[in-house]
Amino acid sequence: MEKAIPEVVERSPTDQELILRMKSGELEAFDILVERYQKRLYRVIYGVLLHHEDTNDVLMETFLKAYKNIGGFRIGASFYTWIYRIAVNTAISFKRKSKFTPQPFPHFSDEEEGQVEKEFVDYRSGEQAVKQIEMKELGKILNEALSKLSEKHRAVVVLFDLEELSHSEIAKIMGCSEGTIRSRLFYAHKQLQKILKNDNNFIS
Repeated sequence: MEKAIPEVVERSPTDQELILRMKSGELEAFDILVERYQKRLYRVIYGVLLHHEDTNDVLMETFLKAYKNIGGFRIGASFYTWIYRIAVNTAISFKRKSKFTPQPFPHFSDEEEGQVEKEFVDYRSGEQAVKQIEMKELGKILNEALSKLSEKHRAVVVLFDLEELSHSEIAKIMGCSEGTIRSRLFYAHKQLQKILKNDNNFIS
């Protein structure tokens, strides 16, 4: 009886491996990094700008900056922290230079909708979560709340509540202390909760 040949499962390359391949001249490796991070970076940038077209522009600029500066990236460092920092700084800089009109919060998959409902409405506070909600209406409430925060407060909310990064990781991205991040999150969550609680259709 012949022995079964074990199936070989192809492993996805790590960020570090892709960067090494880029530095060796394999520029196609950057396409994999773009595909890996574009959706997550879009959420972060949109959380700062609240405008879809501007978010697309800043997303492209973020990847362009990363591509141009990849030679200076230190192997062994965290790539996602590095590129998130580029995205947040680029978005904040863009926001301060332009006027904007908030647009509806981007649509998510069913799984992501549940994540948005849990993280933005309940805020990990143990309060009773929203029972029935339409994402379109939730988006309007979120935009109203987020638009009243500064761009830095919006950024930490998205990084913590949607991206589920730690205080330490966010501090590295934002270039400040963990204490500052905790303070910004506390203030931002209180402000967002206040707006949501004022709408009787959403908070029971």
